[in-house]
Amino acid sequence: MKLDDDDFSLFGLTQRQAQDRAEIESRWKALQAQVHPDKFAAQGAAAQRLAMQWALRVNEAHQRLRDPLKRAAYLCELRGAALQVESNTRMPASFLMEQMAWREALDEAADAAAVQALDDEVAARERELLDQTQRLLDEAGDAPAAAEQVRALMFIARFRADIDRRLEALGQ
Repeated sequence: MKLDDDDFSLFGLTQRQAQDRAEIESRWKALQAQVHPDKFAAQGAAAQRLAMQWALRVNEAHQRLRDPLKRAAYLCELRGAALQVESNTRMPASFLMEQMAWREALDEAADAAAVQALDDEVAARERELLDQTQRLLDEAGDAPAAAEQVRALMFIARFRADIDRRLEALGQ
């Protein structure tokens, strides 16, 4: 293992979007057991500092690999398709229209049932986009198209957080 290994190599996984969450968790626990700073207490401060670096690196990789959206974004970047979320907000017109309709539906939702129905609709679209992104990354090898999907998924994640806040405000 090297600190500069990509997350997939660090965890001994193939660079694919499709991953088994239980396998990621299992490998994370095994890596943490190897690099935990307490394991190096008798070897001095330098060994403990290095172990802390390793523990941090393993935890960061775990956070990216366990989350399908973060994993997809990471794979896009590894494959040369940086997301550039600050400078590239390009989305297909159909998705922009979908966003506008969702925002309007959330603004007009009169009760928790209407907000929950919208969340169900958006969650289904999120699953669909995640599946498309996985196909683009794992089968088609089209990282630029996958990066566009990831940007759309990032919008959906933010919008679902707005839905959650609305549900909380409605006491759900």
